[in-house]
Amino acid sequence: MNLVALPGGATDEALGSAQDVEDFEQEIVDEYALAMAAAGLSDGHVRTTRATIIEFARALTGPLWEATFADADRFLAEQRRMGHAVSTRAGKAGALAQFYEFVIARYQGQLHRTTGVVVEQPIDEFNRQSGASLGKVRVPPADAEVDELFAAWRGSIPEARKYLPAARDYFAASLWRRLGLRITETVMLDIRDWRPDLGGFGKLHVRFGKGSRGRGFKARLVPAINGADQLIDWWLAEVRHQFGDDWADPDAPLLPSERFDAELGRCGRASDFALRRGLAIQTQRFLPAWSSRLTPHVLRHYCASSLYGAGMDLKAIQELLGHQWLSTTSGYIHVRSEHVELAWRGANQRVEARFAEEG
Repeated sequence: MNLVALPGGATDEALGSAQDVEDFEQEIVDEYALAMAAAGLSDGHVRTTRATIIEFARALTGPLWEATFADADRFLAEQRRMGHAVSTRAGKAGALAQFYEFVIARYQGQLHRTTGVVVEQPIDEFNRQSGASLGKVRVPPADAEVDELFAAWRGSIPEARKYLPAARDYFAASLWRRLGLRITETVMLDIRDWRPDLGGFGKLHVRFGKGSRGRGFKARLVPAINGADQLIDWWLAEVRHQFGDDWADPDAPLLPSERFDAELGRCGRASDFALRRGLAIQTQRFLPAWSSRLTPHVLRHYCASSLYGAGMDLKAIQELLGHQWLSTTSGYIHVRSEHVELAWRGANQRVEARFAEEG
């Protein structure tokens, strides 16, 4: 690149050739990757984001800093024509939006001085996939349906052809139902993660909670409320030791598979596929109306809704589920149709009582 003199004695590199433009594009992308790494984002997140930026760059006829909303419109429309899922398209749009925020914040002045271009944000509220359309609304079954399923499931365990996997799958699904754990958090629990000495109910140390924007795992302590303490006591006292002698090993998985890992000297870890399959089979058997619709994540929604319906504060539910934003938690709350009417009636009764006291 050549140097061009600027007012005040400063210098910037002039982009005099196609190779200069390509080199500077690469420098910006690399600097963004470095910034993401400095912010603590995972290597996988950095790789995926970088791949999206490069894919977008190849769809442009000019350099990245000249992209407009029309370019983004075409790119995202093409993603849809290629058959990519809504969540994939939304993820790419979000990655590009963050990248251009970085370019505008750090390179706007330099690019304007050397090219005369004012960088635009090509992703806006019109072409960015909205969160409301991501298919995240998962209205769970009614209390009576969930109670029916789990009561029948628990009663069938002693007669199951394979008792141990049946009991394990029921235990995992009960954690989703009662504590709203994610399935990925559940499979990674070890025996040491149950801490009965903490709090009034005991707590589960969820070490592999979902972090935000690729920032790795976010650990949290989940109190064993909603009957979870009794559930865990049943599992450890009556079932877990039957899988093998590793029941006393604190590093052994809380939810084991039937296979023994000879190298580690303990049971292997149950897979998320096995736990999902266990829920699907029992739902088909005992709650067929919800067959293929009742998933671990739907039970997570059920947990949030049932606790809120029972009077738990929304902020407390946020902490239980491990959400960063309260608005995310509010999207998990699906209350009975008469909830608004009951709240209105209660508010009026409080007003009437206050006026009666003042009178």
